[in-house]
Amino acid sequence: MSQTRYRFEIIVVVDGFADKTFDEAKRVEKRNIRVIGYRINKGKGYAIRYGASLCSGDIVIFIDAGMDINANGISMVLEHMEWYRADIIVGSKRHPVSKIHEYPLFRRIYSFGYHLIVKALFGVRVGDTQTGLKVYRREVVDRVFPRLVVKRFAFDIESLAVANHLGFRRIFEAPVEINWDFENTSFKKSAFLFLNPDIRGVFIDTLAIFYRLHFLKYYEDSNKRNWMKVHKLSGVKSGMRK
Repeated sequence: MSQTRYRFEIIVVVDGFADKTFDEAKRVEKRNIRVIGYRINKGKGYAIRYGASLCSGDIVIFIDAGMDINANGISMVLEHMEWYRADIIVGSKRHPVSKIHEYPLFRRIYSFGYHLIVKALFGVRVGDTQTGLKVYRREVVDRVFPRLVVKRFAFDIESLAVANHLGFRRIFEAPVEINWDFENTSFKKSAFLFLNPDIRGVFIDTLAIFYRLHFLKYYEDSNKRNWMKVHKLSGVKSGMRK
């Protein structure tokens, strides 16, 4: 980031003290690098919302910390944000110039099938919603994130579906480079993909998002009292700018 033309801050969120990650991260903390964490693992979605609530910039980026995604691609997604005057930029494995190394067949099958489901349910026209690199305009974060419910893996599609529903439809894809690390992924290979509890959880959460969006009308402004109550009870700081 220091080699880009952007001023920046980095917020590292350690989602549960399962190992020495928090202590190791604290060693590199400096003026524009802040390390925060909490003892109990609460899921990817919670961690992103927690970190975003502490951000001060006009653009909010999140990237998974597993090192599968080449962090040099951050400058590319920022350029795409400007080129398209986008609301959201999604790092996408399906972008024609993305470089994906050692990506297993079972993950390709899962990714393609999930893309078809997401397109049918929500009308979000991006080929890959699950890659852990996304850029949001600050207004999108402030209006969308307090409404979100999912704390774990379906957070990505919930944020995109709700943003699209609220009128933030300038959602575009950018290329990424990924070196697949099978050993450290939570989506382990199974004889039947749906027997994997994480994959099954994503599908169940995705259907729940559809139900809240189209039947309960949960994400509407008229339901603000309820989703703000849930947001406050979640423990995420209310640091998002109004």
